[in-house]
Amino acid sequence: MYKRVLIKLSGEVMCGEGERGFDRKNVEFLVRQLAQVVEYGVNVGIVIGAGNIFRGEELIDLPHSLADQIGMLGTVINALYLKGILQKVGIKCVVVSQISSLPSIRPIHYDDINLYFDAGYVVIFAGGTSNPFFTTDTAAALRAVEMGAELLIKATKVDGVYDSDPRKNKDAKKFEKLSYQDAIKLGLKVMDTEAFSICGRYKLPIVVLNFFEDGAVLRAVKGEPVGSYISPD
Repeated sequence: MYKRVLIKLSGEVMCGEGERGFDRKNVEFLVRQLAQVVEYGVNVGIVIGAGNIFRGEELIDLPHSLADQIGMLGTVINALYLKGILQKVGIKCVVVSQISSLPSIRPIHYDDINLYFDAGYVVIFAGGTSNPFFTTDTAAALRAVEMGAELLIKATKVDGVYDSDPRKNKDAKKFEKLSYQDAIKLGLKVMDTEAFSICGRYKLPIVVLNFFEDGAVLRAVKGEPVGSYISPD
């Protein structure tokens, strides 16, 4: 069992693949999955994307830095929404960010993070890294290391890492376990190289799983086989 984990969520968990905004059924499922982990007694940090609000291809005509800033603000919207729905079911939450002067957002002070966890709060990290040109994967890796996570869970639409897209290739091979070096060498688009670099430097393992598989996140937290396990060795 892991005692402290960071869960990286796609914005699409709020709405469903190819959809926008917030879908009630998806949101209720999201709350159930996170509640399972919280009730198990684990310290939970969350980084969520903004794909249900903005998609990169829609911002292609804008300067890259501006598009990234819009995306970062999208993650703030999702973080506050997630805080609200978790609080509604009795889960204590706090949203923190290095982007200053945002309503209902607290600044990141790492002495405070441990206090939040000790008090039973879920900590939602909003605003990415607060700098353009970095993905939410990199933000997740950075926040995971900073909060002292023992595991980074990347919750996706696919049940692990494959050598090709299993939704397009029925013969795609799934990797039950692989190393960072294998993933990079084989060109597997699991996380970007900056995220791998951070995780590798601090020996942080990653589990990639299908968020929409009921109980998958809890199984990962318990250390049970689920999805694909990516080791730093």
